[in-house]
Amino acid sequence: MGECVYIRLKYRAKIKPNEPILLKDIANIIGHDEVTEKVGNLVLGKFSKDKDVFILDVTVVLQAIFLHYPELSMDTYGPSQTIVEVIRKKKKVSRIGFIVVWLILFVGAAFAIMNFHEDVSMRQMHERLYYMITGEHSKHPFIFQIPYSIGLGLGMILFFNHIFKKKFNDEPSPMEVEMFNYQQELDQYLIMKENNMYSSFLDDD
Repeated sequence: MGECVYIRLKYRAKIKPNEPILLKDIANIIGHDEVTEKVGNLVLGKFSKDKDVFILDVTVVLQAIFLHYPELSMDTYGPSQTIVEVIRKKKKVSRIGFIVVWLILFVGAAFAIMNFHEDVSMRQMHERLYYMITGEHSKHPFIFQIPYSIGLGLGMILFFNHIFKKKFNDEPSPMEVEMFNYQQELDQYLIMKENNMYSSFLDDD
């Protein structure tokens, strides 16, 4: 039996377009240095279509190693597929478009908050609290409304754990957790849908 090489596919790998896909780009390889170097530089293929994401199965990796190095003994662990993503140049964001989207989101969020407060009669509640504490009626109890407005903004900042690009602690924010769950479901969908289509995205050398 030949020397053993341990291979663990990465859950997600990123490559550049129009460049050959090397085994070391999509997997972690364990073994003697000389063996891991030559196995890691093994070319699996290259892109043949304008696809941004495709699935590569471990059987393709094992078959490629077996064809080039039949004397090696291989053992795999970890994921059985890896999601390969092509890194393409991102278009610059238009400042005008960014401002327009920001204004739409800002106005939409403002209307949502105001409609919610109107539904729960927040103004009437503040007026009643002011009367209960001071014994006087006021249609504009700013002593409650101003701190409440400031606290609402601070509460949103603390809830999302972000102020611009700065985080207050290492805990993920609810938005990050939702984005992570969405990415997990998207990856699972790609694996289920394109599990038998990966070979059409690669050209053998």
